[in-house]
Amino acid sequence: MCSGPLGSVQTIATSAIDGSAGAVPQIRAVAASLISLAKQRGFATILVGHVTKDGSVAGPRTLEHLVDVVLHFEGDRHSRLRMVRAVKNRYGPTDEVGCFDLGEYGLIGLADPSGLFLSRHREPVPGTCVTVTLEGRRPLLAEVQALVGHSVLEVPRRVTSGLDASRIGMVLAVLQRRAEVKVGKSDVYVATVGGVRLTEPSVDLAVALAIASSVANLSLPQGVIAVGEVGLAGEVRNVAGVPRRIAEAERMGFRQAIVPAGSASGSGTDSAMKVIEVEDVRDALKAAFQG
Repeated sequence: MCSGPLGSVQTIATSAIDGSAGAVPQIRAVAASLISLAKQRGFATILVGHVTKDGSVAGPRTLEHLVDVVLHFEGDRHSRLRMVRAVKNRYGPTDEVGCFDLGEYGLIGLADPSGLFLSRHREPVPGTCVTVTLEGRRPLLAEVQALVGHSVLEVPRRVTSGLDASRIGMVLAVLQRRAEVKVGKSDVYVATVGGVRLTEPSVDLAVALAIASSVANLSLPQGVIAVGEVGLAGEVRNVAGVPRRIAEAERMGFRQAIVPAGSASGSGTDSAMKVIEVEDVRDALKAAFQG
C-alpha cells in the first residue's frame, strides 16, 4: 500500500518498507511498484520528482536508474517558452527537444517556435541580427539585439540578458582589436528577444554584427542571418549543422546567410538562399554592410 500527499515521488511512502518518504529504500520500492503496475496494465507512467537548483534530480540517482526516460522541463521564468529535454532515454535519442508555450490555459505544443524569438520591424533597425541555434536536433531562429552608447562612467557598463557574459566580453575584445570597432569607452547592452537563452558559440558572429551595427548606427539588410563562432584571432570558425540552419532560415523567409568559410557545402544547389562564406570578422562586417 502506497500513500502520500499530492506532489513528487519523493513524498510517497509504502508501508511495506521501513523508513520515511524520500529515503532510498522507499524511492526504490515505490518506483518498482508503479513500474510493475504500468507493465501489467500496459500504460505509461510519469513520475514527477524534486530537482536541485542546478536542474539535477534531488537525492541519490536511484530513481534515474529505475526509469526508462528522464525528462527535464526548462525555461526562463519570464519567458513563455518551455522546453522538454531528454537527459536519458533507454530506447531512443536524447538530442530531441519539445517546445511548449506556457499561457493562461496551460502548456500548448509548438510545432514551430522560431517566431517567438524574432521581433517585428517594418524597417531594419541598427543593432539587431538574427542567428540560428540548434536545440538538440531542432534549428531555432533567434534575434540578438545590441545597444552601444557613450559611457559617463569610469568603467563602462557591460550588461547581457540571455547570453553568456564572458563570451560577450570576448567578442567585444575581438571587435576592438581585430576589426577596429571602438567599444572600449562605451556602455554595451546585449540581449536576446523573447527571453530565450543562447549558449552556443555559433551565436558569436551574430553578436559581433549586432554590436558593430549599433556602433556604426547602420542596420543590416533585411533577411540576413549570421552563424559562426568567433576566435580570439578574429577568425570565424565552423560550427555543426550549418546546412540545416540555412535550410531553416530559408523556410522562415530569410534570403542571405553569413557563415564560416567551407561550412555551407551540402546546403543544396537549388536553394534560393545567398550564402556568403567569411574567414574572419573583418570579412563578415564587409559582407554585412557592403554586400
